[in-house]
This record gives sequence, structure tokens and C-alpha cells, in this order.
Amino acid sequence: MKKLKHLIGSVARTLLAITFLFSGFVKCVDPLGTVYKVEDYLTAMNDHFGSFFGQLLPAAGVIAVVLILSEWLLGWLMLFNVRTRWTRWFTLAFMLIMTPLTLWIALTGAVHDCGCFGDALVLSNWQTFYKNIVLLCLVIILIICNDAIPTLWSWLGDTILFVIGLAIGGIIMGYSYRHLPIIDFRPYKVGNNLIELTTLPSPDTTIVIHIMEKDGIFKEVPNEEYMSARAEGWAWKEQRSTPCRIENGIAVPVTSLDPVIKDLKLEMWGEDYTQDILQSNNPVTLIVMYDLAKRDHKQALRAAELYKEIRFNGGECYFLTGSGEEEIAAYAQEAGIDPDEDAFFFMDATPIKTIVRANPGIVIIKDGIVLEKHNMRDYMIDDWRLEVDE
Repeated sequence: MKKLKHLIGSVARTLLAITFLFSGFVKCVDPLGTVYKVEDYLTAMNDHFGSFFGQLLPAAGVIAVVLILSEWLLGWLMLFNVRTRWTRWFTLAFMLIMTPLTLWIALTGAVHDCGCFGDALVLSNWQTFYKNIVLLCLVIILIICNDAIPTLWSWLGDTILFVIGLAIGGIIMGYSYRHLPIIDFRPYKVGNNLIELTTLPSPDTTIVIHIMEKDGIFKEVPNEEYMSARAEGWAWKEQRSTPCRIENGIAVPVTSLDPVIKDLKLEMWGEDYTQDILQSNNPVTLIVMYDLAKRDHKQALRAAELYKEIRFNGGECYFLTGSGEEEIAAYAQEAGIDPDEDAFFFMDATPIKTIVRANPGIVIIKDGIVLEKHNMRDYMIDDWRLEVDE
């Protein structure tokens, strides 16, 4: 019996370790994404439960760091069987908080997606809740079987492994925050063709389905069986058409665009210039600041100098922001830019956050392809001069 408990407990511990490590890692490489998601949660809870959660918004960064390191460390400690007798209880407490929270999200739809695996793996809200139920069961199994799992390390060994795990998570998170995510899981990553991503493929055929009714019973009838169904007394109610591509002889529906890419719309003075920018044969530099009020002032002034340099030398450069006219005017005055010289593109702040995890950040596009992405603190004006010379 003890051997069986050891086997079952070890399997549960390993599955929990892999899940928590993966979840923690994808958050470590994109800590700002987790901050944005925490802000979404707090805003939704503020709307439903009162202003207390809204007051926590300034602490979203701290909450995100605690969440990221908690997941990463729990996975790390369980993987190496470090203090499992303690780790299992922390994991249970974590799941007892997250499971009801994700149930509320699934029932209300207050947040679009949980963000539990960042942008690496997007689950629906109900999939997230079911996933948490499975993890909760695994934790309970581990608690039941833990007495059969031997301790592997001394107190010193446990401490060393804990410090190593904390250091690895902290270094990855710190580097990704100060620069850019070391792995980009979003559709705007370097090398992606935004023209292809923002254009649905042309359908090869359209499948037509008729909704028919007889004696209070409804059924779906393919177009080729429509006349036969009518002859049998079925009455037509409605029709559904699905555009499809033929892949390996199978009709595959042409799905809608990724919501993030679908929201790509660069507007200036009320006009949409998205396709003009994407189809430009010349490199276009976008200086991205989703919120001018939250900008890094030093880097924002450097960005303004970069803008002036590129424009002076005949290059294409624009600011992209989700801020309003007053904030744009204030920044333009501070940076010595004429706000009326067609310098600022406007787009909703939420999709802007997915383009580059920096405020300000640099994105260079040519022929619709993302050539480069930088945090402004890593990009020098001389870098642009070198690109021009090449």
C-alpha cells in the first residue's frame, strides 16, 4: 500500500510541478502582461463588489510579482521535492483562492480570459475553472499520499534549492520587465506578417445548412438534402452559411481573426491609416506609448528625439498611443513636437499593450512584417542611423 501511495503521490506532485512551473515561467517572461491582467481582475471586481478592489489598482505590480513568484516557486519546489509537507499546504491555499475566483469569472464573464498561462496558451474561462478543479484534486491526492513520499534533501539542501529557484525566477522576470519578454507569445512578435494576420483567407467554398422544423422538432439539413426534407414535410426556418477552405479534401471553416489583431486600427484625425502603414515599402518606426500619463518621462523625451531625427532625415516615424487629445498636447509641448504635424496615431489602449511591453517601446515595420521591437531604453538614435546606412 505504501508503494502505491508513493507512486500516486509522486505522479500528482510531478503533474502539479509541471503545471505550476509552466504557468510561472510564461508569466516570468512577460511580467507586464501579468500586471495588465491583475489590473483587469481588480477592475472587474471593483465593478461587482465595490471600491475596495479599485483601491488596490496602484498595487497591481506588487500583486503580479507575488503571484508570478508564488506559482514559479511552488512548481520548482514540488519538482525537486523540497519541503513537500509544507509546499502541499501552500499549494492547497493557492488553489482554494484561485478556484472560486475562476468560477466567478466563468459565471460572469467579467474578464475575457484568465491569463493563467499568459499568452502562451489561452483557455476559455470554463476551461480554466475545470483545469483548477483537476489541480485541486491533485493537491488533495498529494496531501493524502505525502507521508509515503520520502524527504530527499537536508535543511541546507532545501534552502539552496529554494534560493536557486527564487534567483532564476527573479532574474528572468527582472530582465523581461526592464527590456522585453525573452519569448514573445503574442501575434506582434518579430517576423510576423501583420498583413496576413489581419486578412482572412479567401474561402474555397461555402457550406449551406438549413434549419428545418416538423412537429416541434428541429434539425439541420445540408443544402443537397433540402428538397428531400421539404418533400417529407419539414418546414424551413433559417439558413446558416459557413465559408470554408479545402484542406486535404476536408472543408475547414474560415475562422474569425484573433481579437487582438482584429483591433489593429491606426487612426489619425478620424481616418484609418492601418493599411497605409502595413503596406509601406519603407521602414516605418512606431513609438508606442499606450498611456502617456504612465510614460517613463526620461525615455519618452529620448523617443521624441528619435522621432525628430527620423523625420529630419526623411524617414517615416509616428507615435502610437491610447491617450486623449489633452495628454497628447501636454506631451507634445514637453517634447517640443507640433501635435498638428501628423505625428500621432490613436488606437485603443488595450490592444496597444499587446504590441510591445514597454511604455515607450519601438516597433519597426516594413511591408507589413515586424522587423524589430525594442524597449526605448535599449534603443539609441545611432541604431536607426545604422539601419539607414545599411
